[in-house]
Amino acid sequence: MHAAGSTLPAPSAAPPASAGLSPARRGPDLQPCAGAYARLARVFPGLRAEVAAPRSGGGWTTGADLAGDPDVLRRTVEAEARCGPERYGGPLRPDVAAGFALHRYAWPACLLLSLPWFLERRVPRLSPAAVSVHRAAGRATAAVDSFACLPGDPAAGLPGARTVAGAAELRAELLAAVAAHLEPVLAAFRPLLRRGPRTLWATATDELVEGLWYAGSLLGEEERAAAELSALLPGGTAPFAGGADFRLLDQGPGRAPMRTRTRVSCCLHYTVRPEAACFGCPRGRGGGETGCGS
Repeated sequence: MHAAGSTLPAPSAAPPASAGLSPARRGPDLQPCAGAYARLARVFPGLRAEVAAPRSGGGWTTGADLAGDPDVLRRTVEAEARCGPERYGGPLRPDVAAGFALHRYAWPACLLLSLPWFLERRVPRLSPAAVSVHRAAGRATAAVDSFACLPGDPAAGLPGARTVAGAAELRAELLAAVAAHLEPVLAAFRPLLRRGPRTLWATATDELVEGLWYAGSLLGEEERAAAELSALLPGGTAPFAGGADFRLLDQGPGRAPMRTRTRVSCCLHYTVRPEAACFGCPRGRGGGETGCGS
């Protein structure tokens, strides 16, 4: 696995633990990412995220559970496999079940980091232990104890805030935060996926890009989301593989061009529904239905 610290610009030094304030003790005005999560929930009920302490049990799983507890990881993948016949009409290959399970964690986890950057210009630092996801209920929590922001941000004086010089530095903070969060999770899934490091980071690239692209479209800001993601991931930003690589597709006379991209990784949806390939499928360089079916 690529080490995030050796391939990405070093993030600002984190404040001492005492500088943070437990999310449970913060009022609404002291939760710098809560507004971004609330905006998403209003347009996408399928993911209700909140600033809160991580939860476990009763359907909740933390990133640290997936990364550090083989039994939790095994049960998560087995649960995905059991859903195969009902969702797709047939069994899932073991590596496909693992890939779908990774997607159901990584997609919301990336949004917890990218959405505040997009909407508030704030990048929370979230370890795997700071994030919990309830897959069945479409819920997620983020224990935001520190975050990076720009010098003029009204939240710059809050406990746990770290200012960076400008937009480029804040983009570097986001890439470093996503890489640090996903690296142990990807390492845990790697034996089940039977994929190498580059393929795993290609998956991470797609989760980061497509999650924020989708959220941006729901918020009425697809064009800005595509532009921001293109600046964030122009290609060559290790450990991420590939870039955002958006393009406009001519749909013929009288129809506006459609924004699309070819995924860097394969979501493996073709293994369960080969007749409904994702529009951006890298196997056929496009063609099929929009979006990923996993």
